[in-house]
Order: sequence, then C-alpha cells, then structure tokens
Amino acid sequence: MTSIAIAARPEVSDAVVMPTARGSNTAWRRFRRDRLALLALLLLLLVVVLALAAPIVATDPSKVDLDAIKKAPTPQHILGTDSAGRDVWSRVVYGGRVSMSVGVVAVAIATVIGTLLGLAAGSAGGVVDNLLMRFTELIQTFPLFFAVVIMVALVGPNVVNVMLVIGLLSWPGLARLVRGQVLSLRQEQYVEAAHALGVPELWLGFRHILPGVLPYLAVYGTLALAQAILTEAALSFLGLGVQMPIPSWGGMMNSAQALTVLVDQPWLWIPPGLAIGVTVLCANFVGDGLRDAFDPRAGVR
Repeated sequence: MTSIAIAARPEVSDAVVMPTARGSNTAWRRFRRDRLALLALLLLLLVVVLALAAPIVATDPSKVDLDAIKKAPTPQHILGTDSAGRDVWSRVVYGGRVSMSVGVVAVAIATVIGTLLGLAAGSAGGVVDNLLMRFTELIQTFPLFFAVVIMVALVGPNVVNVMLVIGLLSWPGLARLVRGQVLSLRQEQYVEAAHALGVPELWLGFRHILPGVLPYLAVYGTLALAQAILTEAALSFLGLGVQMPIPSWGGMMNSAQALTVLVDQPWLWIPPGLAIGVTVLCANFVGDGLRDAFDPRAGVR
C-alpha cells in the first residue's frame, strides 16, 4: 500500500498542473478575441510605460517658469502651466507614477490579506470560518470611502498612509470571493485525492487550491486597481491624499474647485481628468475581459 501511495502522488500533482496550463492558454485566446479588452490593455500598458519613462518624456514637475504662469498650451509647454508656472504635461506624467503606485501597492496589500483570510476560512471551516467571516462582515458594514477618509484624517495625509489605508480596508470582498472558491474547489476530485493521500492542509491549500483561485485574483486586481486610483484621486481632490508639491492626478484636479479655472483655464483640469478616466475605464474593460475569458461558459456563447 505504501508503494502504491507513493507512486500515485506524482499523478495527483500532474492532474493539478496540466489542466491549469491548458486553461490559461484557452483563457488567453478568449481574451485576445475581445478587441475592446485588448485595446484597453494596450492603452493601460501605454500609461504604465509613460509613467516609468517620466524622466525621459517630461521635465522636472517642480520646476517653475516665472515667465509662464497660468499660460495656455504653447510649443514650450504643450499642456500649459499651472498657477505656479509648473509644466502641466510633466505633472500629469509624474502624477501617473504616483497614482498608479498608490493603486498597485494598495491592491497588492488588499490581495494578500483577502487571499490569506479567504484561504484560511475556506480551508479550516467551523469556528475559524465563522469568526473570520463575521470579522469580514463587520469591516464591510462601514462605507469604504468614508472609512478611508476617516482613517487618512486620523493618521495624516501622505502617499504611504494613503496606500496603507486603502489596502487595509479594501480586502473584505476578495476574502469572501476566495472563501467561496476554496469551498468549491475542495469538492474537486483532485483535491479529495490529495487529501486522501495525506497531503498536509497547508500544502494542499497553497499547492492545489490556490492555483484555482488565481484567475479570480487577476480579475479582482484589475477592477480593484481602478477603484484604488479613483479613491486616491478623490482623497487628493479633497486635500486628504497626496500632498503638494508631489504631483498626482487627483491633486491636480483640486484646482478645478474654482469656477474661473473650470471656465477660463481648462488645461489645468482636463488633462488629469482624462488621465483618470482613461486609466479607470481601461482597467475596468481589462477586468471584464479577464472575467469573460476565465468564465468556462464563455466557450459556448
């Protein structure tokens, strides 16, 4: 019996790995057929490339040109200048670095917390599951944006605090999603076979169950990125996010609170507003495309 069990272990492992690889290839083919999602992915990558190449494609965002204050777009300043004589194009590009960084770090924090708690709740069950889910529901009772505003006001508005607060308060939805998927995957034959062979619960969760959750994490990550960028922009617009002189899209939109700016100086708020809109829309379209690509029913539509 021992020799049979030892010989069977590789077969269980292969049964997990091979369908995952085929499923990934199939999902990628489905995603490529979604032209809107593919275009959104290319635009999102363009935003990321511009943000990473900011020192090459833009000048110092804090550089002041006293001869060009609140000037409309010119060949020297293609998107005009702000009230301090700073180049709007440079601040939009560097603001993309800040806004995207806040979104990525916040989503990474929320993903780690939500995945670990969801795996623990779904795998342990019983009292542990009840306690973790009741705690998750308690966090969800607070409206996310208002909770973020209160926490940022308490700890102080800066880039690091905004990242941490958004990430630490955005995980409950993912935790419930992961828990539900874990409970579903535990009924699969390959998981039951691994469990019958005596695979430890921790190894079972990370080696055999987690790969089945990864597609859902990919969808969550893109959609949560859009939400995190919007939250950071709203906080900065209210003066509770990234503080000047560090550029961020939401901070640049703060100037649009004045009626004279809205009417007479549209170059101060239209570029960052378009950057936020395009990035959020692209992230949402990519998330929708991934969701459809990983949906097993998509192949019969």
